[in-house]
Amino acid sequence: MNIKQYLDSTYLKTEEQAGISEEKNILIVKGFIQEAIEEHFKLIMIRPNMVSLAKKMIMESNSIVQIGTVIDFPEGKSSLEDKLKEAAQAIQDGADDLDFVCNYEAFKNGEIDVVKEEILKCTQFSLAHNKVVKWIIEVAALTEKEIIQLSSVIKNVVVSNFEQELFPQVFVKSSTGFYKTENDLPNGATIPAITMMLENASPLPVKAAGGVRTYEEAVAMIQLGVKRIGTSGAKMIANGQNSNDEY
Repeated sequence: MNIKQYLDSTYLKTEEQAGISEEKNILIVKGFIQEAIEEHFKLIMIRPNMVSLAKKMIMESNSIVQIGTVIDFPEGKSSLEDKLKEAAQAIQDGADDLDFVCNYEAFKNGEIDVVKEEILKCTQFSLAHNKVVKWIIEVAALTEKEIIQLSSVIKNVVVSNFEQELFPQVFVKSSTGFYKTENDLPNGATIPAITMMLENASPLPVKAAGGVRTYEEAVAMIQLGVKRIGTSGAKMIANGQNSNDEY
């Protein structure tokens, strides 16, 4: 198994979140990009303002590493117009994958039509530009019933509106890694949550993000059926070591 082709090497902290200067944070981002190039990971996942930097480094290295970024991150509460505007800029800057945070609060409040519209319009826009789309549902903010329902909503919107050959380009993704849980409960991918997502998002692929910190955990997720894994410890996982990173 070439596990590196499942790994989206991820660094999404701002300098404020990392508690460091902007210069130091940029150096960390550059390190993650360079590591993804050298290790031949599937993709480097970074903030939108870092996409053009990644594009430049990857082109200069003649690498085929893809670039992913997050849209409306981490809360997903912005308007559809703002989501589309941010996505358009990310595409212009060179992003290959667009990981949208679904408006899960609207979903929890019963505003299903709001959620369906943003899924439809943002997916249409991204696929029209031949980009991969991932919908982050934030499993730690949802009950088991809500995980099942929201995975199904995304699946139904995509299956009803797009051709079957496009289904592999639209993922359901577990987590941002930034959701604050109570009592130190997991805020990322867990086996039960991923299992529910796989069962209810199919035929759409699933990305397990956050909480996968060992090679064994990554293999277990792949064996369950996930197609991508988001982690800030990609190199350590690929080398069979345990990652102590938060995401």
